[in-house]
Amino acid sequence: MTTAETATAPTPTPPTTTTTDLGMPAPPDRAPVRRRSRKLMVGDVPVGGDAPVSVQTMTTTRTADIDATLQQIAEVTAAGCDLVRVAVPTGDDAAALPTIARRSALPVIADIHFQPKYVFAALDAGCAAVRVNPGNIKRFDDKVGDIARAAAQTGTPIRIGVNAGSLDQRLLRKHGGATPAALAESALWEASLFEEHGFRDLKIAVKHHDPLTMIAANRILAARCDYPLHLGVTEAGPAFQGSIKSAVAFGILLGEGIGDTLRVSLSTDPVEQVKAGCHILASLGLRRRKLEVVSCPGCGRLQVDIHKLANQVEAAFDGFPRPLRIAVMGCVVNGPGEAREADLGVSCGNGKGQIFRHGEVLRTVPESKIVEALLDEALALAEADDAEDTDDAGDTAV
Repeated sequence: MTTAETATAPTPTPPTTTTTDLGMPAPPDRAPVRRRSRKLMVGDVPVGGDAPVSVQTMTTTRTADIDATLQQIAEVTAAGCDLVRVAVPTGDDAAALPTIARRSALPVIADIHFQPKYVFAALDAGCAAVRVNPGNIKRFDDKVGDIARAAAQTGTPIRIGVNAGSLDQRLLRKHGGATPAALAESALWEASLFEEHGFRDLKIAVKHHDPLTMIAANRILAARCDYPLHLGVTEAGPAFQGSIKSAVAFGILLGEGIGDTLRVSLSTDPVEQVKAGCHILASLGLRRRKLEVVSCPGCGRLQVDIHKLANQVEAAFDGFPRPLRIAVMGCVVNGPGEAREADLGVSCGNGKGQIFRHGEVLRTVPESKIVEALLDEALALAEADDAEDTDDAGDTAV
């Protein structure tokens, strides 16, 4: 090679190396832009605007049974619920509202159907909000002015709830069924009646058992009003089916920035509804995670009953006071890497489990001791965090 050739020859490109990121996927470069809705205060919980998306549920007790209702409210509070709704179908239920509203750990929303007089009872009782379903309240439109004035005096938001099963007959005939347009038109019509009286502390919910109909209706509302929107796939079904339908609908809408509060309407215990709602929000990065069990689906390589073990771990850590990601992996193919990326993890094989904490291999234990070992390490991790927090507080004080 000549001197000239040497001078102009390109510098060799070093070989590229491929690195494998075994951790959680990085957040998207641009998070969904939240729809700018009006902010309301439901008790001490902000809804709409820049407030976090809140999770709510509804008690299944007879509201007149005050002790049972308060007990269930305490249970959903512990599960992470933000708002709770109680049904008010009778005078006895309305009479119980003052005590429940006063003693509840959560803001109480009174759910009113059929009788407008119970709306006023709920406002007088100090409920944090009132849900009305105009489609099945007798002569509701004639009472809007009185309700608006009473709600304004008490500073109580009103939620307009429109369900496919109780849609105004006029709109059903006009649209040929409970279409997205019919649901949205019903809600906006009722909102306009409140607006005529200068009342705009409104939330809107349009719900349908079909996720695609519910999604389309909420998109219409998001484009045509600035009220906070409550998301719900009504009559979603049993836990498995209903959780999937709700997760699909909520994921699509929240990914578009639509939705300010939600309920997962499952045919199951309200606590399970709350847990499902919290998990959906955490999966979307909209709520801090509590317990997350990362476990493999299983294959022919398994040397441990991974399904049973994952359920045991989930049950053992239910209610653990710190957010934790625990990896429960069944073989050596993906197990060690996945387990190392969690707060705690176990990679199983040959009747044993290799325990990890923050990527560090701690010990190997028999399969029968895996759950116990993970609990021990979680407690040690919590104690270390507490000690660090104490030290930081001391440094700040100095």
